[in-house]
Amino acid sequence: MTGPPLFAPSEIDNSPLEKAQVVFLPFCYEQGASFGTGSIEGPLHLLAASDALERIDEETLRDWTRLPIHTAAPLWPTGTPEKAVAEMKAATAAVLDAGRFPLILGGDHAVTIGPALAVAERFDDACVLQIDAHLDLRDEWNGSRYNHACVMRRVADEARLPFVQVGIRSFSAEEHQYVTEHALRPFYAHRIDQADNGWIADVVSRLGPRVYITIDLDGLDPSVIPGTGTPEPGGLRYRQLLALLAAVGARRRVIGADINELVKIPGTQVSEFTAARIAAKILVHCVMVAHR
Repeated sequence: MTGPPLFAPSEIDNSPLEKAQVVFLPFCYEQGASFGTGSIEGPLHLLAASDALERIDEETLRDWTRLPIHTAAPLWPTGTPEKAVAEMKAATAAVLDAGRFPLILGGDHAVTIGPALAVAERFDDACVLQIDAHLDLRDEWNGSRYNHACVMRRVADEARLPFVQVGIRSFSAEEHQYVTEHALRPFYAHRIDQADNGWIADVVSRLGPRVYITIDLDGLDPSVIPGTGTPEPGGLRYRQLLALLAAVGARRRVIGADINELVKIPGTQVSEFTAARIAAKILVHCVMVAHR
């Protein structure tokens, strides 16, 4: 009988929860999608693709399987968006309270709201690094204040965490007004030099001592991740994202992360395998650095 999906089951055994340093939390949640649908099963597709990962990281030559990793059973939040956020907050809080690193797999980007609230209640020096095509600063969308298009507005207004936004290239008039009124300085994709990573130092300089990273996969260019609900041309390249993760992991304490908005495209495994590789890169650049 097939058991619950695990991260890289051919390379690692599922560590007991009490011995793990990293806990993968699959949050199978999607509500009020704006365009494409299917992200509710994104965590399952990412975990399935992770079985093809190799254990040695090519950049650092580190063996990320040395980290004790536990993959929790998938959470399928139910009820209202408010109830779903509370369930995801509680699951993340339990991992943080145990002193472990939560690596959350979504689901639509609304999965970030609960973890952000949990982080805010536990760390007074935390901030959020958002990698995304969209500002996600609407106050309400599709009848809910807890929609994926409202993620960073809830981070700002409810979690009250400072944040830095990278890869932005799509937003509404409402969001533009919010950015202007609050003097925000997103790193717009068209201003990021494809040939020079000097912008990364500027990103890191704006981050606080502890960082929670949220990666909406549409922050990457569709040539890298075509399988996402709201693809936008002109995004980050894969190696740019890795360079950013490495710099943040080296200079700040990363306390958790999420990867969301993966949508399976039938007949290809490119998007889910790349997303799984990004998860492994977070282990290498943001977790192993802290435990050397």
